[in-house]
Amino acid sequence: MHRSRPYDGNVWKGLAAGIAGGLVASLVMNQVQKLMMKASAGAKGEQEKNGGEDATVKAAAAVSSGVFHHELRPQEKKVAGPAVHYAMGATMGALYGALAELDTRVTTGAGVPFGTAVWLGADEVAVPALGLSKPPTETPASTHAYALASHAVYGLTTDLVRRALRQVM
Repeated sequence: MHRSRPYDGNVWKGLAAGIAGGLVASLVMNQVQKLMMKASAGAKGEQEKNGGEDATVKAAAAVSSGVFHHELRPQEKKVAGPAVHYAMGATMGALYGALAELDTRVTTGAGVPFGTAVWLGADEVAVPALGLSKPPTETPASTHAYALASHAVYGLTTDLVRRALRQVM
């Protein structure tokens, strides 16, 4: 494996740093999305066309209904949607952090290719395949660009936090 790093290549430490990076990055991503929504009503309008619920809320509702046989109330959706978002961010960050310990090529591009891969795999493939959003062909290009940009920020932030933590771990 390709290794040239200032720390010990410990997968568990990388996993922990990746989780922290993914959580911080999810928060930053949310803030960037809020700023982008203010700048453009396109993403908000798209969400309203989808019944006012984003994919994380729909995923939480599907799990609650399918696994726990419980329909989420509006107040529960306000908590469950962000919980799914942060869980996904932490999980992807954990994967990134662990893989970064095994092969430094994973970190090429300071996390932006990673964020792009998450966007492609989640937003463009998995979410529509699970029926949590419209197919990509029925979504405006501006919405794809908005999502790609916010995931690039997610990837970059995940990597910056992961690297900083690994320097002290």
